[in-house]
Amino acid sequence: MDFNTFSKSIPKIKNLELPGEASQIKMSPPYRLELMERNRELIKTAKRAAVLALFYPNTSNETHLILILRKTYKGVHSAQVGFPGGKVEQTDTDLEHTALRETHEEVGVNISRTNVIKTMTPMYIPPSNFAVHPFLGIATNTPNFRKQDEEVEDLIEVPLSHFLDDSIVINTTVPTSYNINVEVPAFKLNEHVVWGATAMMLSEIKDVLKAVL
Repeated sequence: MDFNTFSKSIPKIKNLELPGEASQIKMSPPYRLELMERNRELIKTAKRAAVLALFYPNTSNETHLILILRKTYKGVHSAQVGFPGGKVEQTDTDLEHTALRETHEEVGVNISRTNVIKTMTPMYIPPSNFAVHPFLGIATNTPNFRKQDEEVEDLIEVPLSHFLDDSIVINTTVPTSYNINVEVPAFKLNEHVVWGATAMMLSEIKDVLKAVL
């Protein structure tokens, strides 16, 4: 889809009621509800983070979404695909500022050319004890991406037409931080398997876009 057509849908996106957990749960690992119940008290004091689902025109004016492949490290999200974003810092004015700052740091997008158009449904991630606040935004020009080498292994530019294709929904078996392998729903984006919290947030974004495009 060309970016001009996508841009015309922005007023509808802004005014659309969020589907919320009903969308997220479609891509939820089977053990999530149990973990949420087990961590009910932790949720109240969870650390906060914000991420940005950034859509932009490529050099051919086709709409794309930027995701990142995280570095391999000793942590629960090692080598996983996610959105640019990160934890709240004391200098951040609000959660939206966190998402924009982290996106600039991780993928080099100019904040002044980035517009947040929708606050999506927050979600709690039990393994890392983070409450993550996703935002949907657009870059008004083709970004000159520059990855943060310390944290980002690779940049993944996903065509909107590919993201909206229902055939990218798969089932896959993954290891978890609880030392068991489970079958989970996932998206296969640019040959990368995306599951867990990122897939759940993507599910809501996909449902919102399908409702207006």
